[in-house]
Amino acid sequence: MVRFFLFFFLFEIGTASAQKQLLTDSILIEGHYRLFHFLKPPKPNSSVIFILHGSGGNGQGARVGVNKLEEKVDEENLLLVYPDGYKRFWNECRKTANTTANLENINENAFFSEMITYFSKKYLINTKQVFVIGTSGGGHMAYKLALTMPEKLRAITALIANLPDTNNLDCPEKKLAIPVMIVNGTSDTVNPYEGGEVITGNISMGFVRSTERTFQYWAKLAGYTKKPVKELLPDIDPNDHKTIERYTYKEKGKPEVTLLKVIGGKHDYPNDINVYLEAWSFFKRQLNP
Repeated sequence: MVRFFLFFFLFEIGTASAQKQLLTDSILIEGHYRLFHFLKPPKPNSSVIFILHGSGGNGQGARVGVNKLEEKVDEENLLLVYPDGYKRFWNECRKTANTTANLENINENAFFSEMITYFSKKYLINTKQVFVIGTSGGGHMAYKLALTMPEKLRAITALIANLPDTNNLDCPEKKLAIPVMIVNGTSDTVNPYEGGEVITGNISMGFVRSTERTFQYWAKLAGYTKKPVKELLPDIDPNDHKTIERYTYKEKGKPEVTLLKVIGGKHDYPNDINVYLEAWSFFKRQLNP
């Protein structure tokens, strides 16, 4: 009977966690209602994490794979936000991208600024602990926010995304150092590790820099001049034929800049780590440098 009760109790906890309600609201930005979905934090002074979908996706679809981080909402006092891009795309910094969001020059900075204000008023968030995790096109949007409004962010993580090449970059750069973590695969044919043209379906997004150039952009902005510390992560799943090398710039008084180089990684996530938990660990390190 005791064992049955314990099983039932744990089942109820797991079920409640799995069914945590996703709320939806919208903000009117320059004539467009912009939607966002979120999980309410357990108490005030929460950290906010914007989780940004890739090109062609949507906010609710971006929840796939985030369940382990969602399980930490109560424990870590997190407010997770899943915004929708404009007609499934972001107006990021790739000048030649021929998406509707880019062609109409949608004001993304206003959207994110207003969301921060919304959550500040409604849930009394900690505005000093606003983070961004973006995948692919969402990674480019994370880069844009770090380039153009870094004063409103504590750190970002960009997954399978490189900065636009210099002739394909149309964002004004504030050039303020900010903690950045990058997770890129060496065999990625969509976001080429060594740089080149990015094509999504039949849509060209123009040329991007190599991962090394992207990594060095943020490292030099933070004032690093020496080589990063290299570490080989445990190969927990040898069947995925991927291994991960971590390169870290970290000095007291400077923002941490880290690259996870996924050897054999494609336009996907490695199995050896949970990229969202890894991002949260990175973010937490920036709160206690």
